[in-house]
Amino acid sequence: MSTHFASMVPVAWALRAAGHELVVAGQPDIAAAVRDAGMNYAVFGPRFHALDLLLPFLGGGDRPLQILGPATAESLESGTRPWVLHSRYLLPRYLEFARSWRPDLILSEQFEFAGLVIGGALGIPVVQHRWGVDMLAFAMRPAAEELLAGACERLRLARLPEPELILDPTPPELQLPELPPAQPVRPVPFNGTGSLPGWVHEPFPQSRRVCVSLGNQTLALNGVPLLKNIIAALGRLPGVQAVVTAEPEYHEEIGTVPEHVLIVPPTPLSHFLHTCDAIVHHGGAGTTLTALATGLPQLVLPQVVDLAGERLVATGAAVSIRDPKEQDDPDVVADRLRAVLDEPHRAEAAAALRDAVHAMPSPAQLVPRLEKLAGP
Repeated sequence: MSTHFASMVPVAWALRAAGHELVVAGQPDIAAAVRDAGMNYAVFGPRFHALDLLLPFLGGGDRPLQILGPATAESLESGTRPWVLHSRYLLPRYLEFARSWRPDLILSEQFEFAGLVIGGALGIPVVQHRWGVDMLAFAMRPAAEELLAGACERLRLARLPEPELILDPTPPELQLPELPPAQPVRPVPFNGTGSLPGWVHEPFPQSRRVCVSLGNQTLALNGVPLLKNIIAALGRLPGVQAVVTAEPEYHEEIGTVPEHVLIVPPTPLSHFLHTCDAIVHHGGAGTTLTALATGLPQLVLPQVVDLAGERLVATGAAVSIRDPKEQDDPDVVADRLRAVLDEPHRAEAAAALRDAVHAMPSPAQLVPRLEKLAGP
């Protein structure tokens, strides 16, 4: 998925800037994102259509959270098994390519277990890259060991290999303490590319600005009513300008919005979050890390998986609404957003996390360690 790839872009940029040859292997779903990031790629197989994993459950216009409820350890393990099976399906194609291209190092995102098998089969070091707070890959590892055991055996591997190194863009104070140790790497925000919109630096009469971003999947998963409820909540905050990102195909369904609410097409958040005072989002890893790097207080309305909401709330930098009924109540959303904007300790906690992010080693600083892993 393009969002999974996006987390690795800063490290890939650093390696390329250091003079190393780099290619991104994946399915057609990621080709546009790789091209936007300025990298070469090798495409394998058909499109993955990740939303197909959830759409069969969404009858009657409900969102995943309304049907499946908040994620649990059991639902995470069962829900991620298709990803492992998919790794097994594409493994022969990736392995054939790796044998011909002969990389010295494999950088793999946390859901792509094929990379570990390829590294073990070819004797190549593998570095795994987390997206953020990692409750998913940790839950997937037992299923991966089980479902990839046959593939490993055929390649004369005793078991699914471990990565040589794990890179983690999450500030240590946010990450789950039970995870295997990892090398912190500063999350350099990458939310795609695009021209800088003119409204970013235009003066606005309201005293504060809020960004609303529900990612690139929430609206497709019956999330437009949720967005309309958030906009209705913003209508109760006339002193706040809101910038709401949404694909153009949803604008008609969203309908008329208050004068102080601006609907814009998907725009890289790194273009304008520095002009905002808070962000409302769906709990996605990329959005969360971009907000952390910018130092914004956050209102999190988790949908498919709550990757960081509880950890963020514990720091004081965020408020989370996990109950779908409360998410659909504009009065509740408006009340929680007031808490994010009006309680000074939220901004102070967000600024502390921003400082923690900026203190992490940059991707460029980690290049020598990756070069050492790759060998002479």
